[in-house]
Amino acid sequence: MLKLSSSQADFTERLQALLAFETAQDPAVDAAVAAICDEVKARGDAAVIEYTNRFDRMSAASMAELTLSREQLEAAFHRLSDPVRHALSTAAERVRRYHEKQLAHSWSYQDEDGTLLGQQVTPLDRVGIYVPGGKAAYPSSVLMNAMPAKVAGVGEIIMVVPTPDGERNDLVLAAAYIAGVDKVFTCGGAQAVAALAYGTETVPQVDKITGPGNAYVAAAKRRVFGVVGIDMVAGPSEILVICDGDTPPDWVAMDLFSQAEHDEIAQAILLCPSADYIAQVEASVARLLPQMPRRAIIEASLGNRGALIQVGDLAQACEIANYIAPEHLELSVANPDELLPLIRHAGAIFMGRFTSESLGDYCAGPNHVLPTSRTARFASPLGVYDFQKRSSLIRVSQAGAQTLGQVASLLAHGEGLSAHARAAELRLDV
Repeated sequence: MLKLSSSQADFTERLQALLAFETAQDPAVDAAVAAICDEVKARGDAAVIEYTNRFDRMSAASMAELTLSREQLEAAFHRLSDPVRHALSTAAERVRRYHEKQLAHSWSYQDEDGTLLGQQVTPLDRVGIYVPGGKAAYPSSVLMNAMPAKVAGVGEIIMVVPTPDGERNDLVLAAAYIAGVDKVFTCGGAQAVAALAYGTETVPQVDKITGPGNAYVAAAKRRVFGVVGIDMVAGPSEILVICDGDTPPDWVAMDLFSQAEHDEIAQAILLCPSADYIAQVEASVARLLPQMPRRAIIEASLGNRGALIQVGDLAQACEIANYIAPEHLELSVANPDELLPLIRHAGAIFMGRFTSESLGDYCAGPNHVLPTSRTARFASPLGVYDFQKRSSLIRVSQAGAQTLGQVASLLAHGEGLSAHARAAELRLDV
């Protein structure tokens, strides 16, 4: 791993180079996705079946073979062992309870002249969630995308999940059942995103698409944005640990591994004032790495984009953290509450030595769909608010029209919009 010190003359430049991530879109991927989206838009189900058979090595003859009902999801739930079913239910309940706190409500107030102003909050009608599939199981992605939509009151939740070689994962399907997913289509890739965005004979058109995916899924989400809403186009996973030097070094090393194991371009960084402690963590990394099943990925990730950085003090660590604006930020210190006011930019903040980032991934409660690539400077975690929309309410009384009409008339004439002005003037008492 790269070792840096904030006291180095070229520290800022080296930090910027460490954080740099090439976000340019791949023209070949974009071209392939554009062709797939156009085909799905033009040919509907037939194109979805064709691409699914080709890419996922399937032999479906109709969309009925790619459709799962609530009853099939329930059956998957009951096939789980009791401990797994309990763990999934516990995680779902914690996620639900947390997101219920985010629920926004309509409000209004009246001016003295009786004019009413307010905001009406309503859920989206229908959303689509994309979940990676195959032999890999990502039930947490189901819960984190579907549960806030359900809490928001979304009318219908459609899930798409690829099943390469027909491999269906009961844990993923059981999570869909618990989270209240209404219908599942066993297709993925750009064709699934396009089907959700444009609608087909079988797949209903949705209003918004959320959920992670590969480069083709990300490109498809970018392409259909505007036809539908999307959550975000996420970059590589990230973790930043601020440590005071008293957390067991094995804990911190494993926390760094927890994000590094996602892929070779994930990022794991430690900020600490103690050079001795950094050396201890480095030794833990070297000792623990050979034991990890995903050793090659972790090793590449730490070598490509990982860093151990010595800082002057914890206050400076917070300043650097705000610049990095990480997806996950661990405050592995004795009193994280003292540092919290210094943190402005982070997707999720994990406070205290016992709060491993992995708990947030699965069962703590807050959403694990978080802004990456420094977008936490202006973006937020996925939440109930992403599945609600707001409409402004205006009901002007007759008395209010006299005051507001004169104001609007003057401003409209100033902008050269005479019809605007006249519409207001017609309501003035004469």
